Amino acid sequence: MPLLLLDLDNTLIDRDAAFRDAAAAFLAEHGLPDADLAWVTAVDAGGYTPRHEVGAALTDRYENAVPPAAVRALLDTGAADRVVLAPATREALEKARAGGWTPVIVTNGRTVQQEAKIRNTRLDRLVQGWVVSEAVGHKKPEPEIFHAAAATVGLALPSACVIGDSPHADIAGAEALGLRSVWVANGRAWAQDAYRPTYIAADVTAAIDHVIDTRTPPE
Repeated sequence: MPLLLLDLDNTLIDRDAAFRDAAAAFLAEHGLPDADLAWVTAVDAGGYTPRHEVGAALTDRYENAVPPAAVRALLDTGAADRVVLAPATREALEKARAGGWTPVIVTNGRTVQQEAKIRNTRLDRLVQGWVVSEAVGHKKPEPEIFHAAAATVGLALPSACVIGDSPHADIAGAEALGLRSVWVANGRAWAQDAYRPTYIAADVTAAIDHVIDTRTPPE
């Protein structure tokens, strides 16, 4: 059974939309300007800015208006409490499993936060395993995290196809291991010259459908 290695944030789920909602609620709760939403999301940078740096920036800007516990809550549970799984994504994963694929989530991040997203969206019922960088001690694109994902379900890594939205973490990671890959464009154009995905899809549903429609899993 071939592996389908899937990124979590901004691939299976719209993490940025969830964080924007959480940040907007944070600003409203503390009587802060709505216009600050653009600043907060820019500092967050799609979750790529280290958590302690985002926390320090928020604390510095709102030192006298927001208790530190509120900043921690935003960063620890804000997005995780608001993520949703689109019905089309759920259906695509169900189709993949019915077709003999083994979907496994491979995500960078903090274990508690990422597992909360997986369970809150009920992805834990749709995939056959997951690995989080904090838990395994390696981050994408390091090969060790992909090997750990394969080991989670006892399958061979060379059968895998990687689906993700990050050129560096997902597609470069797949390229280094000689794996097929699908980049989830989310409205962006591919801008890397050194490597390319096997296929570019508009969204994760199209990515999953492409993989399962263009390759028949072995018996």
